[in-house]
Amino acid sequence: MGMRREARLLDERAVQGRDKARPSRTVTFNAAESPLGWLLARGLVSQRQYDAGERLRADWERAQLAPRVTMPWDAAPIARGRGGSGPQPDLGGAQIDAKRRFDHAIGAAGPGLADILWRIVCSGEGCAMRKPR
Repeated sequence: MGMRREARLLDERAVQGRDKARPSRTVTFNAAESPLGWLLARGLVSQRQYDAGERLRADWERAQLAPRVTMPWDAAPIARGRGGSGPQPDLGGAQIDAKRRFDHAIGAAGPGLADILWRIVCSGEGCAMRKPR
């Protein structure tokens, strides 16, 4: 039934008379592929750049720098004494080291590249690539 509906929609577009009916084109993409992997597969970044980006992303994840989507469901800290809150979270050494490496790498990249690195490599946002006309 879905194919009939698509065929009918294509016929309706052709009948509406927008110049000539354009031939349809299909696009296949891998939803599991990272934007950095996409760039590597098309030769837009080198293997060395890809490896550096993967290390940056691993440090970003290890340092837990991703924004939280929901509230934390951990148990509320128990206050020690009157009006006091619980102790600060005890960050592990690996998490602190990962944040230090991440901050150093982003700082070394500079302000012009830091935002691009964070968005494409760490957050996994895609980049729109257009062919010049």
